[in-house]
Amino acid sequence: MIKQVKSKNMKTTRLILVGGFLGAGKTTLLWEATRRITERGKRTGLITNDQTSELVDTALLLRKDVKVAEVSGSCFCCNFNGLIDALKNVRDEANADVIVAEPVGSCTDLSATILQPLKQNLRGELTVSPLSVLADPIRLNDILNGGTAGLHPSAAYIFRKQLEESDLILIGKSDLVSPEELILLKEKVKLHFPDSEVMVVSSLSGEGIDEWLNEVLTRTDAGKRLVEVDYDVYAEGEAVLGWLNTSIELSGRETDWDTFARELMQNLSRQFDSIKASVGHVKMLIESGENYLIGNLTGRNETLSFRSSAGISSEARLTLNARVEVSPEALEEIVLKTLDTIKGTQLRKKIVALRCLSPGRPNPTFRVEQVVPIF
Repeated sequence: MIKQVKSKNMKTTRLILVGGFLGAGKTTLLWEATRRITERGKRTGLITNDQTSELVDTALLLRKDVKVAEVSGSCFCCNFNGLIDALKNVRDEANADVIVAEPVGSCTDLSATILQPLKQNLRGELTVSPLSVLADPIRLNDILNGGTAGLHPSAAYIFRKQLEESDLILIGKSDLVSPEELILLKEKVKLHFPDSEVMVVSSLSGEGIDEWLNEVLTRTDAGKRLVEVDYDVYAEGEAVLGWLNTSIELSGRETDWDTFARELMQNLSRQFDSIKASVGHVKMLIESGENYLIGNLTGRNETLSFRSSAGISSEARLTLNARVEVSPEALEEIVLKTLDTIKGTQLRKKIVALRCLSPGRPNPTFRVEQVVPIF
């Protein structure tokens, strides 16, 4: 049974769901969207989602002075009541007019398992915006050309299904390709997915974000279609990735944490490249007091990027999330051995939390078999 959100005299809240494959840049876009929505005079909140806790995304967003709830342990669709609880929590504590939610990056079939149940059961309590799916332009172009974007074929299947069920396809990271390439890519996306609208956005430059927000803050045509999903292929696409989430306290000598972080991520990237292990994403947050640095890897070594600075000190907290096409056991061994090599003997490490797994078969709480109309 669905847990009801609404209490007496509670206002209607808008939900903006932003999907997209691992490494698409969803968290950065969500924060920028939240900031701009707040500037428009609306109270906002965020919901993150992962197969386990210790999320870089949640830790980072909590630094942004915005209400964040986390649904961990399974995806939104397999823990629908967890999503409802998170919605209630954010709405009650932040008095949110708008909630932006980010499902697990390897999830698809969101229209049937999330949007339709919300429309069906929470009408009048929740206004659901069109489903937006964010895509990295490099991976997107390869997928449309018949490739796998360096992913396992079953993971590439998930990527394509995410696009197929979308109401709005957002081509992100537009700074990675030339304007001419972007025009061609946009036309190619329209040819492959004629039922979805296509927009270009960049969290770095701000391109297209206000135009996208104008759409999702006013429209109610969410989940306009359902797609056929082969759950055997879907399950394999998730299971081929080892998932690791860890938080580690580091202490000892005075350390330049920016240099430390770069060496750690570059070393990890080289190791994954050397064994030809496809990377969904590796995210790292290193925090030292009020300072922090973010590292991102979304493929081979050339995709590695960093922003901000953690400064120099004798203590820091490292949060690392990795989704890589190796066994969980191999992933854990690579990460911990690499960390020990980089930190040397003059830094101590204390593992606060560590979870490494391979996701189980998706088992949605609900799966609606037809599109629920909007009244």
